[in-house]
Amino acid sequence: MKNIDESDIHSFVNAVSGFFLQVTEEKVEIRSAYLVEDGIKPTTFELTSYITLSGNYTGRIYFSAPRALIAHLLLMMQEPDRSEERLLDAVGEIANTISGNARKHFGEAMEVTVPVTQATKPDWLEKTVSPRSYAILVKWKQYRASVIVDIQTIE
Repeated sequence: MKNIDESDIHSFVNAVSGFFLQVTEEKVEIRSAYLVEDGIKPTTFELTSYITLSGNYTGRIYFSAPRALIAHLLLMMQEPDRSEERLLDAVGEIANTISGNARKHFGEAMEVTVPVTQATKPDWLEKTVSPRSYAILVKWKQYRASVIVDIQTIE
């Protein structure tokens, strides 16, 4: 197996930036992108969704955000339902959109599953992702969210 490279990570940065620009008509600030290794933990929030990959890739793509960010997005989208179920659905839609946009970079050999969503504890993701995952921290308005890219190519 082979780790992904900088251009691959950049495709996820573009995907998350594109999502927020399309939905909010505002740019998102990429706060940092870093390698999760040697005790560095990924930043996670209360709501997380992930997509599992197959085909020529293995691993997962995670999107994690605070409830307040997702509720604000739903408000901007004129969605009146901000129940826990709707918040989780929205987190899943975001993960699915980010994965779908990134798939344009990786091609048809990247197969994706439907998103799995859940309310999470702060340390849940750090116990789940593999070493050498990448974390992309974003800021929109006063909110922060993260995209964790935990994938490898199968040679």
